[in-house]
Amino acid sequence: MEDRRQNLSQKCVRLGMDLFCGCYIMIEQMNYEEAINYIEEIPKFTKKNRLDHTRECLKRLGNPEKKFRVIHVAGTNGKGSTCAFLTSILREAGYSCGLFTSPHLVRINERFQINETEISDPVFLEAFLEVKRLADEMVAEGSYHPTYFETLFLMGMVIFARAGVDYVVLETGLGGRLDATTAVEAPEVCVITSISKDHMQYLGNSVREIAGEKAGILVPGVPVIYDGNDPEAAAVIRERAGILGCPAFAVRREDTEIRKNTREGIDFSLDSTYYGDTVFSIPFIAGYQVMNAALALKTMEVERERIPASMKAISDGLGRTRWQGRMETILPGVIVDGAHNEDGVEKFVETADHFQGEYPLTLLFSAVDDKDYRDMIWTICSRIRFRHVVITQVGGSRMVPAGVLAGVFREAGCMSVEVCEEVSQAFERALEVKGGDGMLFCVGSLYLVGEIKKVTGSDRR
Repeated sequence: MEDRRQNLSQKCVRLGMDLFCGCYIMIEQMNYEEAINYIEEIPKFTKKNRLDHTRECLKRLGNPEKKFRVIHVAGTNGKGSTCAFLTSILREAGYSCGLFTSPHLVRINERFQINETEISDPVFLEAFLEVKRLADEMVAEGSYHPTYFETLFLMGMVIFARAGVDYVVLETGLGGRLDATTAVEAPEVCVITSISKDHMQYLGNSVREIAGEKAGILVPGVPVIYDGNDPEAAAVIRERAGILGCPAFAVRREDTEIRKNTREGIDFSLDSTYYGDTVFSIPFIAGYQVMNAALALKTMEVERERIPASMKAISDGLGRTRWQGRMETILPGVIVDGAHNEDGVEKFVETADHFQGEYPLTLLFSAVDDKDYRDMIWTICSRIRFRHVVITQVGGSRMVPAGVLAGVFREAGCMSVEVCEEVSQAFERALEVKGGDGMLFCVGSLYLVGEIKKVTGSDRR
């Protein structure tokens, strides 16, 4: 029976059809929605294919990754923000730039940006069909189908090559060493953001082990700029850089000085002879974004010979950076943040603590069941006093009932708690409580951020 199925599948591939989940589809006639459905059916966390498989896919696609220069970014927290800072600087400097990130908040197209604009549905579909044809050929030959992330990465390389961009800022997925993005063999520079314990089932049980995975993006002789705040992680990166002969440049919190932190953003300086006394402004209120911006600044300093950019372009690029869902101000005094792990929650608490003496704070919260939401809630309630907390529920099959989350808040000592199961109603209620004098933080899950951005229309910026 299996032989008949394989023979039929091979015949369908030759005819331009595909067998997936028991359904045959004419590949050339697939529309955007069918392409999305197909991709979502690919198991997201299956056993990874070997990197030589990804490289074979790239080769058979014509090595699109060799048609532009790559800035490769890994880390646990801050990858996306650092990528956004770098992309904005490159754009201000006059370069054409692709940006590949994950995950998406609302639409999968968000993962592919060209000159800070997400790609259109037709561009997405065209790239999907090219990668899909390759996948079918390889399956028919007895090879492997690309994983979910690998499929999107291959699509990104095709999209950016066709667009003729100068640079691609490339964010890794979960890891580094075995990540599909590491199939790009000649990046211009590598950047490693802060490292903490997350996805330990895939990457290791300690910061040292996780840092080893992230440092797997390093390439012999290619410079690496890295967050040097964690001594264990920094030691691993330095050691790996030394073995490979990579010039290594650490950035630490003490290298930066925050000059001003208001509801409008942060002004800071970087201890650097290259930048001197320049004060940079970023449109984010969270202090941790200063480190991400500093990593971008250090990257441009190290690469100043190969990526020329004026001081004005660098400063303006930082100042106009936009990044969805990470301490993002979507309305005056309304901030959404996808903090969903220990480090992310700690950084949210630091930010909220900075403002709670000046403004009454309201919290809109939700979480999904594969996160340690009890610890998240207890950490938040131990440090922050809220005028009111509104609880909602998100995440489909991974949803934690709003009543359960509200119960944990009450256990943690927060008694002004209200349940609104529908996100739109919860957001409306939280805005009402915030009033004109307060700040509203919407926190706990990227799913929550995505839903709120749909409600407010801020996903279409």
